[in-house]
Amino acid sequence: MNNDIAEGKWKQLIGKAKAAWGELTDDELAKAEGRADRLAGLIQERYGKTRDEAELEVRRWFDAHRPLD
Repeated sequence: MNNDIAEGKWKQLIGKAKAAWGELTDDELAKAEGRADRLAGLIQERYGKTRDEAELEVRRWFDAHRPLD
């Protein structure tokens, strides 16, 4: 997945990610650093989803929240 968000923009989106995946801590979201693979791994682990399910969910979320430059 090549949907990584620049660190500065990720900090702005952490609140929206927290709303989408409330079981993830602020610390976990910060450590994901806007990297889709890390976020998918956290979702997979926390929510018991398959890797494919988590990656699809993250891809859709990133597409919906893509920062406009």
